[in-house]
Amino acid sequence: MKLKPISLMVMATLAAPMLAQAAESPHSLSGNISLTSDYVFRGVSQTQNGPAIQGGFDYSHASGFYVGTWASNVAWVSDGGYKDDNSMEIDLYGGYRGSAGPIGYDLGVITYYYPGDDIPGATDPDTTEAYVGASWEFLSLKYSHVVSEHFVGWTTDTGGKTRNSYYVELNGSYDLGSGWGVLGHVGYQNVKDNDDASYTDWKVGVTKDIGFGVVTVAYTDTNADDTAYTWDGEEVADGRAFVSFSKTF
Repeated sequence: MKLKPISLMVMATLAAPMLAQAAESPHSLSGNISLTSDYVFRGVSQTQNGPAIQGGFDYSHASGFYVGTWASNVAWVSDGGYKDDNSMEIDLYGGYRGSAGPIGYDLGVITYYYPGDDIPGATDPDTTEAYVGASWEFLSLKYSHVVSEHFVGWTTDTGGKTRNSYYVELNGSYDLGSGWGVLGHVGYQNVKDNDDASYTDWKVGVTKDIGFGVVTVAYTDTNADDTAYTWDGEEVADGRAFVSFSKTF
């Protein structure tokens, strides 16, 4: 059937608000995937100095609320004797983001879950933290506080719980133009009543957007006690360079 011009105009008028509403949906879903030569978390290798493949999904609402999940292969849980048949970390998190003038803020909770078989007498490595962060231009500050019984399996010097351990970090990421960027990081990990497990870490790096993803080359180091952070014969908190490729979609 051939539509008259007036009919086309009416249909366009009715369709325009619907298209605008669809384009302005308050819901947003994104994904990410990355490959890295070493999964380094807070200055410590989670893969016993080996490579990792990682990825996750995030849902966010225009109001500021968000939830997400992320996963990576790991090696320290089994090698450290915390759980049998573990080779993965699964993160589950949610929170609220907003801004007050030029200052952005982020409040949330994250659980680091390590599926596997419990070992009798071993400390549970599963960890939950509450966090609060603030950002301004290319700088961000974040504080994370452990609310689970233990922090990634650590105990106090006397074998007690390490609830109320914390991590504070300052991060910077600066765009140099033409796809290039630089990054910097310094953090302090406090493990409650365990000086040997507490340490400071830092990182510097360069990023390059190559069109279909971002390549990062970075160097990280800590002042952690080598004895405390040697697992199954591998020193996991010493200085190291790593390269990664990441893509969001």
